[in-house]
Amino acid sequence: MNANEFEFDHLLRSNLERVFNERDGSKRNDAIAELFVENPVMYEPANIIRGRAEISRVAGALLEQFGPTFTFVPQGVAVGHHGIGHLTWTAGPKDGPIAVTGADVAEVEDGRISRLWVMLNPPAG
Repeated sequence: MNANEFEFDHLLRSNLERVFNERDGSKRNDAIAELFVENPVMYEPANIIRGRAEISRVAGALLEQFGPTFTFVPQGVAVGHHGIGHLTWTAGPKDGPIAVTGADVAEVEDGRISRLWVMLNPPAG
């Protein structure tokens, strides 16, 4: 794994673990300040979220909605080049069935996420 690939993997895994799996709002805000540019944009299938505070709010609401054991789990190693990285993931209750699968695609500027696209796979079956 070259340095560039390591950067994408570290950044996108940190986003899952420290932002989207973090239930403590203060810790989540600290992680967002470290991992995202000052004015990031996140694109969900039905919404566009602008700014660090809104990304934190959306992540916290998602965790509240799906319960105390809901967890995002990275699958494989993030790949990327020329400022764009991609990491697949699964999500669901910690010891339960997978509820959703998808991927995060991030535009990275100076080692931070500037834009994040949350890509959800269609439900299986």
